[in-house]
Amino acid sequence: MSNLLDSNRFHFLIDALPFLSKYSGSTFVIKYGGSVMQNDILKSSVIADICFLRLLGINLVLVHGGGLFINDWLEKLSIEPKFHNGIRVTDFDTMQVVEMVLVGKVNRELVSLFNQNNVLSVGLSGKDANLIKASPLFPYSNNLTGKIDSVNSSILNLLLLNNFMPVIASVASDLNGTTYNINADTVASAIASSLNAQKLILLTDTPGILSDINDPCSLIKELNICKVRQLQSLDVISGGMIPKVQSCICALESNVKSTHIIDGRIKHALLYELFTHNRIGSMIVL
Repeated sequence: MSNLLDSNRFHFLIDALPFLSKYSGSTFVIKYGGSVMQNDILKSSVIADICFLRLLGINLVLVHGGGLFINDWLEKLSIEPKFHNGIRVTDFDTMQVVEMVLVGKVNRELVSLFNQNNVLSVGLSGKDANLIKASPLFPYSNNLTGKIDSVNSSILNLLLLNNFMPVIASVASDLNGTTYNINADTVASAIASSLNAQKLILLTDTPGILSDINDPCSLIKELNICKVRQLQSLDVISGGMIPKVQSCICALESNVKSTHIIDGRIKHALLYELFTHNRIGSMIVL
């Protein structure tokens, strides 16, 4: 068995070699979210894989969610979590919790973990250095869910140029200082677009795009935008997959070369997606 495992590792390395030179110096934006963040074993694996990619010379920006942690705190405070088409409905009280959890807890913990693994990281939110300017997604309402008006990528380029990895929480403010909760997939897409990234990778807790939502084996491994729109019209893409797919389309239309939706619950999913020809998730291209 040991010889077989060693052989598998050897073949994996051979398969990965063509990708290593192709990716070195590229910029990838990774969105990290879902239940993957709650499992300490999976979290350690994801952190290690991201650090490995960084050491290979890939420029990385990490955008994180934290919806399950937010829900836990909302329930502790007797605030009911609400969603519409996969996007959180954010009233004033919910917004306070969102910012506290994403910026004050999740972001700090992730930055600490990366720094412990010798990948120097800097934690940011959309508020820092006017990274993201936002406005209400639903004007004339009390919903503080936001949309992105602009991205100031200068701070990100400065950090990447100096070998720091930006770790970004998905909250931002408008010109008046009002804070908004923004879907992390949307933030990752806008960041990838602003940096002309080679890849946008959404690491989540779904296998990818399924032709049958009840059958994990119906994974569609490669699609173009035309195929995606066809699946949307048939309601095959629904619920929480809607903002993920829309984020991918927006990135592709802004010159990001490829987008990926992969299942972070699978150990080393990132490496399988990036360094094997068969891959493990759904890749969307133009």
